Amino acid sequence: MSTRPQQIQAESGEPASTSARGGLRRNLTLSLGSLGVVYGDIGTSPLYAVRQCLLGSAPVGTAPVDVMGVLSLIFWALILVVSVKYLVFMMRADNEGEGGVLALLALVDPWKRHPGTSRAVLIFLGIFGAALLYGDGMITPAISVLSAVEGLQVAAPNLQEWIIPLTVVILIALFLLQRRGSGGIGAIFGPMMIVWFVLLALLGVRGIAQNPAVLSAINPAYAIRFLLSGGLTGYLVLGGVFLVVTGGETLFADMGHFGRLPIRLAWFTIVLPCLLLNYFGQGAVILDDPARAAHPFYSLVPGWGTYIMVAVATLVTVIASQAVIAGAFSLARQAIQLGYSPRMNVVQTSPEEFGQIYVPVINWILMVATIALVIGFGSSSNLAAAYGIAVSTTMVLTTVLLFVVIRSRWRWPLPAAIAPVALFLTVDGAFLGANLFKVLDGGWVPLGVASLALFLMTTWHSGREILMANIRARSVPLEDFLESIEQHGPTRVPGTGVFLTAPDAGTPGGLLHHLKLNQVLHERVILLTVITRDVPRVPAAKRLEVEPLKAGFYRMHVYYGFMQTPDIATALRLCQAFGLIPDLNLDNIAYYADRASTVVDSADGRMKPWRKRIFAAMARNSERAIDYYRLPAGKSIELGIQVKI
Repeated sequence: MSTRPQQIQAESGEPASTSARGGLRRNLTLSLGSLGVVYGDIGTSPLYAVRQCLLGSAPVGTAPVDVMGVLSLIFWALILVVSVKYLVFMMRADNEGEGGVLALLALVDPWKRHPGTSRAVLIFLGIFGAALLYGDGMITPAISVLSAVEGLQVAAPNLQEWIIPLTVVILIALFLLQRRGSGGIGAIFGPMMIVWFVLLALLGVRGIAQNPAVLSAINPAYAIRFLLSGGLTGYLVLGGVFLVVTGGETLFADMGHFGRLPIRLAWFTIVLPCLLLNYFGQGAVILDDPARAAHPFYSLVPGWGTYIMVAVATLVTVIASQAVIAGAFSLARQAIQLGYSPRMNVVQTSPEEFGQIYVPVINWILMVATIALVIGFGSSSNLAAAYGIAVSTTMVLTTVLLFVVIRSRWRWPLPAAIAPVALFLTVDGAFLGANLFKVLDGGWVPLGVASLALFLMTTWHSGREILMANIRARSVPLEDFLESIEQHGPTRVPGTGVFLTAPDAGTPGGLLHHLKLNQVLHERVILLTVITRDVPRVPAAKRLEVEPLKAGFYRMHVYYGFMQTPDIATALRLCQAFGLIPDLNLDNIAYYADRASTVVDSADGRMKPWRKRIFAAMARNSERAIDYYRLPAGKSIELGIQVKI
């Protein structure tokens, strides 16, 4: 039989009597918070996007027709990609409130609904999309901070040689602060970003006042004419235009922190108008003086305010980078829970906010890679050549997964599903095609990082499947083991033994090893299995299932979502609170976890021997189960077993 605890709390986050005023206040507060976390990336694009469009790797010049065409492309990119695709469609494709490519992959549930080739393709698309975001997490802090600091050469050209060292110092400080969590800094994120967006708008208005005719670029005819007459060069400009929408995927991934309405409210009332005013202001000053295209953003700033703006822009880029780094931490936890990454140390940095975590391994890898990019590329213009290809590829993959959601979850007729997806794929595909020309100029960096991450993630997942299959094949059926315990039972000692075991793995090898060595068992034995659901979070009321077995044994399933970090000790306290196991004494529990030592079996053809060795190395360096599952120190024992793969 199965026993479940009663519901601890209502599913609703607020009582039904909450007033409309309270709901509005809450949404406004969340909208303010989203400015710092969700819109930090897209909010810093004005620092470099227009310059890259006109004078980047595919320069089109500063003729009025080119400036107006680029501005029109920027306007419609923000409308179609961010406003329509992400704010209207993608935010409906949430996984119980969570967004992001891995959440979307779990939502379409490919391993159950789409067997065979379709299953493999969908999994590949989702995992590769996630891997690409690691490349984005390396480039975003580098290009954002560097582009802000480069404003110094506008005010004082003799300071140019200090730009790279200062950027490196700022980045080191940023990554060193990650261990403290974003809670303290987060208090100033929203207000600081309001200041930033207001400044963007005011500077934009100042520029537009010099040439109000620039506003006519809203007419899509300018964009169409530019693309039709520009040839290959005109098409390649899309690689620069794409920089204005690179925060779209981050917007979707961070949806769970704030919800649809606050994010949409912030975009349409603050972010979009301020961005458009600034972009059009930059275009206006370039039309007035083409030489300003070298630094169009800082050309909007009065001479006396340049140093102040550099300081503000640097702080804002740190905020934007903080959000991207936090997203990489969240992605790492999701990959661990979904079985695509070995266990890593995940530190909860806030007792109140579950999403505030710190993953040391990911942090140091990102820091080294980001600093290497700054030193290697030397300028934000050079980095822009590498930026965009990762995000544009992820956007295409996200659109494909969206189609599966529309058909399998929303049950739209095929023509109705094809219409929006075809529009999004056309736009996303055009951006991706333009960005592919950047491969030799630096685009190979995020693609290389993503390919390596994809290889390691799939190696771990495949290796774990082989490992678990071999463990199950050699395990003693649990029913047979319990029969032998009843008939020829060993000495039983007071207390409870908790043995961690995999799903459907039979009798845990560690339990057999313990019994063989010690010839005793606890009077109560819990076979505990942690299971990750394809949902972001499992509420405490649905966390546990307990099944009484023979001979004082219990089978316990503990359920978590892919956005949660398991905590076994807390789960057992919940078990005691609901009386699911009689006379459970938390002070008299011993915890046992297996640590499998892998031996490469060259005769097993399910994976290449060299790839098995990589899996074995990853397994040796993964965090111990005792630490990852938060087992109490001094009460936990690790039992080594050897398994061939």
